Amino acid sequence: MRVGPKAQGLVGRKRGALCLLVSRLVLTVSAPAEVRRRVLRPVRSWMDRETLALADRHFRGLGGGVPGVGQAPGRVAFISEPGAFSYADFVRGFLLPNLPCVFSSAFTQGWGSRRRWVTPAGRPDFDHLLRTYGDVVVPVANCGVQEYNSNPKEHMPLRDYITYWKEYIEGGYSSPRGCLYLKDWHLCRDFPVEDVFTLPVYFSSDWLNEFWDALDVDDYRFVYAGPAGSWSPFHADIFRSFSWSVNVCGRKKWLLFPPGQEEALRDRHGNLPYDVTSPALCDTHLHPRSQLAGPPLEITQEAGEMVFVPSGWHHQVHNLDDTISINHNWVNGFNLANMWRFLQQELCAVQEEVIMRSCSGINFEEFYHFLKVIAEKRLLVLREAAAEDGGGLGFEQAAFDAGRITEVLASLVAHPNFQRVDTSAFSVRPKELLQQLREAVDAAVAP
Repeated sequence: MRVGPKAQGLVGRKRGALCLLVSRLVLTVSAPAEVRRRVLRPVRSWMDRETLALADRHFRGLGGGVPGVGQAPGRVAFISEPGAFSYADFVRGFLLPNLPCVFSSAFTQGWGSRRRWVTPAGRPDFDHLLRTYGDVVVPVANCGVQEYNSNPKEHMPLRDYITYWKEYIEGGYSSPRGCLYLKDWHLCRDFPVEDVFTLPVYFSSDWLNEFWDALDVDDYRFVYAGPAGSWSPFHADIFRSFSWSVNVCGRKKWLLFPPGQEEALRDRHGNLPYDVTSPALCDTHLHPRSQLAGPPLEITQEAGEMVFVPSGWHHQVHNLDDTISINHNWVNGFNLANMWRFLQQELCAVQEEVIMRSCSGINFEEFYHFLKVIAEKRLLVLREAAAEDGGGLGFEQAAFDAGRITEVLASLVAHPNFQRVDTSAFSVRPKELLQQLREAVDAAVAP
C-alpha cells in the first residue's frame, strides 16, 4: 500500500479514519467473557521465552532508537522448506535485523486462490474471477499517468477491467487507454468466507489488521492484478509498516533500497524519484547525490513465492507477466518504533496535525487509540495468564508486545504536541494505561 506523497500533497488512504472510529474503541479489561475470548484469539503465541529474551536484549541495545542506515545485502535470502524454518528463525534472521527474504512456493501451495484463480497453464483464470467477482467494483490505477509520485485511480466493475485486460493482451500489450493496474482491492474484507489464503505464521502478529478487525470496518489486506508491464512507482509502505506479497500467478521484479538509501536519490528540490529506473537519475544536476546511492537489491519473484518487505525499505515493483498477487501491510512490536518515528517526522515536516493527517492518514491522538486497542488486548492475555499460573494463551507474545507498546507510549505521552490533546473524555487516560502496562510488564518478567 502506498502513502500519498508528503507535501507533495496526496491524501493518505485512511484520511484520518481512526478519528471517526474513536467512539467504538471500548475493548476494556472489564469486557464480558465472550468478548474476551474473541480478543484472545488473534494473539496465539509463536514466541518462546528464548526468542522473547533475545528480542528484549535487541531493543534495549537500541536504547529507544531504531536501526540505523544500512547497505543492501549482496543477495536476498531464500527460504525453501516450511518445516525447517520456525517463527524464531524469522525473528532472528529478518525481523530484528529488518532484512528482506523470499519464501518458496511450498509455503503457499495449499491456498485456495492458487487452486481456483489460476488456469492449468499458470495464467489468471478470467472465467472463474468473472463468475465469482464480476460485479464487484474495484480500484484501478493508470500506470502511464504520473500524479505526484503515484498514479490516478478510477473505479469500475471487475468484469469491465477483465474485458480491458483481455483486449490489452490481444492488442500486443498496448491500449489507447494506457496500462491499467487493479490495486488495493479489499477482496478479503468483502468476501471473508472464501478460502483465499492461509496467513503464514511468520506474519501472524499483525496489529494493523487486528485493530481494524476489532472495529469490523476495514483492513490492510489487498489484491493486486494486472498485465505484464503494469508497475508500482517508488515508495515506502504506509506508516513504515512491514508488508508481505504472494504471487498467486505471474512474476514480479522488485527493486529495494534499505532505509536511508532513498535520501541519496532525492532531486535538488528534495523530492523522491517517481521511477528509479529513469535515466534522469544519472543527471547530477537534477539528482546531485544519486551516485552515493548503492544499487538496489533486485528480486525476481516467481509464481507462488512470498516476499517479505521490511519496515522503511523503499521499493519499486514491475509485473513481468500477467500477475495476480495478495499483499498485506502490518505493524507489530518489531517495527512500532519505526511507525512512531515516522509520525513524528511527518509532524516536523508539516508543523500542523491537520496536514499531518492528510499526508500520513493518522495523527497523534489517533495513534494513541491504535496503541490502546492493542495494549488492552495484551493486558487481558497477561492477566488471564497470571491467574492461571503462567499457562495462559500467548503469554510470551503478549509480554513482548506490551513491552514495545510501553516504550512507545511513554514517548508519545511525553511529546509536547500530544500533551496539548484533550484526553479528558478518553475511556482510559494515557498515563493510566501506561501505568497498567508497566505493572503488567514488570510482573511478566518477574522471576
